[in-house]
Parts: sequence; structure tokens; C-alpha cells
Amino acid sequence: MLMQHAEPTAGNVPATQADVRGYAWIVFALTVGLLLSDYMSRQVLNAVFPLLKATWSLSDTRLGSLSSVVALMVGVLTFPLSVLADRWGRVKSIVLMAAMWSLATLGCAISTNYGEMLLARAFVGIGEAAYGSVGIAVVLSIFPARLRSTLTGAFMAGGAFGSVLGMALGGAVAAQMGWRMAFGAMAALGIVLVIVYMLVVTEKRLAQLQPASLKPKSEGLGVRMSLRALMKGLFSTKSVVCAYVGSGIHLLVPAAVWAWMPSFLNRYYGMPTGKAATSAAVFVLVTGLGMVVCGSLADRLSKNGRERKWSAAIGFCLACFTLLAIGFRMPAGPLQLIVIGVGMFFCAGASGPSGAMVANLTPPSIHASAFATLTLANNLLGLAPAAVLTGIIADRLGLLGALQIVPFAPLIAAIAFFIGKRNYASDLERLDTLREEAAR
Repeated sequence: MLMQHAEPTAGNVPATQADVRGYAWIVFALTVGLLLSDYMSRQVLNAVFPLLKATWSLSDTRLGSLSSVVALMVGVLTFPLSVLADRWGRVKSIVLMAAMWSLATLGCAISTNYGEMLLARAFVGIGEAAYGSVGIAVVLSIFPARLRSTLTGAFMAGGAFGSVLGMALGGAVAAQMGWRMAFGAMAALGIVLVIVYMLVVTEKRLAQLQPASLKPKSEGLGVRMSLRALMKGLFSTKSVVCAYVGSGIHLLVPAAVWAWMPSFLNRYYGMPTGKAATSAAVFVLVTGLGMVVCGSLADRLSKNGRERKWSAAIGFCLACFTLLAIGFRMPAGPLQLIVIGVGMFFCAGASGPSGAMVANLTPPSIHASAFATLTLANNLLGLAPAAVLTGIIADRLGLLGALQIVPFAPLIAAIAFFIGKRNYASDLERLDTLREEAAR
């Protein structure tokens, strides 16, 4: 179990309500299912990079921009759309967002040139913008606080598994029926999941899983409070700012490698498009497994020490830096791919601890906004610039040269986490004091 200070900030599902707890896992599964669709729609593009490059004679910079524009839209719009979701209703917002990214993916399938594809991809990003923050806020509101890192890591790992499916299935479909059908298949799956979610998940049933302390008075607090008070809650301590920054920067590695691994295998290992996409999906799968394992490990390590989540995040970042820095400088061959794969296991390992830190350091009434801020940092500092910056460098140094630079990002993230760890204990004490004063 987490330290005592964390307990008041999350729901505790009553142990006697077995039927409600079962519904909570159904909600978790469907919410993660939509996240899979989200990333399948996003990452199918990477599987068809070689085909688009040949079809429209695109540079690596333009190819990278088709990937980065999605993360850019997510980064720019996640906060305002998350606030709107709190006002309008999280379930309705999730359904609308998923429908939008699915239809926009269908738009990618019928694009006739780079400009149309770029526009369609931008709408994919608009649809996905607030899903991560709203989805995880829904999940954390109906589960105990002791599972925070595990659930956050597992939820975010859904992005990795969705990327696996998007790349593997997209590559297979593209190899047989062309890249347009690859986009069409992802769009069809998303539409089916939207319909199921709309029929099964309701705000009323979600409310039954939440503790009385989070109903409905405190739920609306985050919406009614002033912008100044909201900003104060989101950026109240040095450690929470470090959690935002470290989380964002460390995700530059998976974003860059996921986007360019099919092209790397195609160019340097001579793999055809379908095989390159399927092989690259293995690295994404390893990343997703690492997120789940690392999140669970962070929870276990922090049972008797509240700063150990930070230590875990630092360790994961340093392991990623060391392994990938070595791996991308090794000669091509099985050993190189093994070392890169082990590095990818740790490359997003700090995601679970980061989410738990943010939840612990912000009031529960503004958790949707807090996770929107985390999503903003993740996208603007890591996910959005990763593909296009790698492409720009690749146009000058070659793709291998660009990938050799990427591993330095988690080294910078480790520094941010180290600073956060030094301030964590004092920040928590100050927050606990403020909560006690507010309760009087």
C-alpha cells in the first residue's frame, strides 16, 4: 500500500460490492480498448512510411511531420478539451473524441496528396487530444489509491499495445491490399468500439463506484474554481513540475523509435514493408510490457518509502539511456536488435511513477486537469517533436545517426526526476498541512 498521505486523494471501491468492482474492470477494459484504437489510428502511419515515401516522393522531414502533427494537436488542445470534458461529462466526451479520430483516420484512407493527409492527421490529433487525461481520470476515480502506479502504467501501456497492433496489422493489410485499406481497417475498428462504449458505460454507473468524498460536490470543484486557483493546484510544488517535465522528455525515445523503426529495418536490414512493420511492432510490444512491469515494480518499491517512486523513475531512464546509446552504435545484426529491445523495455518505464507522482501532488478535484497537464507535457516535450526532429536530423546525418542522438533524452529526464525527488518530502508535508488547514 502507498504511504498514508496518498490515500485521501483517490477512490476506494467498497470491498463488499463485488458486482460494482466487476463493472469497474469492465470500464477499465473498454477505456483501454479505446486507447488501443487511439494508438492504432496514430501508429498505422509508421507502418506505411516506406509506401507513402514512394507514392508521394516525400522527404523524411515530411514523413515525420505526418506523425508529429498528431502529437502537436494533442499537446495544444489537451488542456482546454479536458476542462470542457469535466463540464460536459467525461463519458460523452470520450464517445465524441473516439468518433472523431476514427472518422479522421478514414479521411487518411481517402487522401490524395500530402496536404490532405496532413489535414486528416491533424483531425486525428484533435480527436485524441483529451482522451488520455479524461480516460485515466475515469479509471483512477473508481479504483483504490494503492493501485495508482500499476493502473497508470497499464493504461499508458495500452498506447504501446495499440501501436503494436497498428503497426503489425497495418503493415500486414498494407502489404496485401495497400496503405489506404490499412487506414480504413483502423477506422472501422474504432467505430465499433465507440458504439460498444456508448452502450455499456454511463456516468450514473460510474458514480456508484466513487467514494462519497468525491461525489458530486468535490467533483465539481475543479470546474468551478478560478483559473488562478486551478493553476496554483496544478503547479503548486517543484516536485510536480519535475514530474511533468521528466515524464514528457523521457517519452521522446519511444515516440522516435516507434515512428522510425519500420524505416530503420527497411533501410538497414533490407526488410520489405510488411516484415519491417511486424518486426518493429515487437519493439513496441516490449515497450508496453516494460510500462506495466515498471509501474508495478515502482508500486512495490514504494511500499516502505515514498521517495522510491522517484528513484525507480531515475533508474529506468538511466537504463534506457545506457542500453540504447550502446545499441544504436553496434553493427547491424541480431545482437544489436536484442540490446535495442532491452533498452526499449525501460524507455517508457517512468510513465507509471510519473502519473502516480502527479496524482499524489495535486488535489483529487482537479485530477482531470492535472492529467491533462501531464499529457500536455508528454506531447509538447516528447511525443510531438520526436518524429519530426528525428526526420530533420535524418535528412542531414542519416536515420542511424539521428537514432544515435535520441537516447540522450532520458538522461535529461533523469536529472529532472532527481530534482523532484530532492523536493518531494518537503512538498508533501506542505500539501498535507494545507489540506489539514482547509479541513478545519
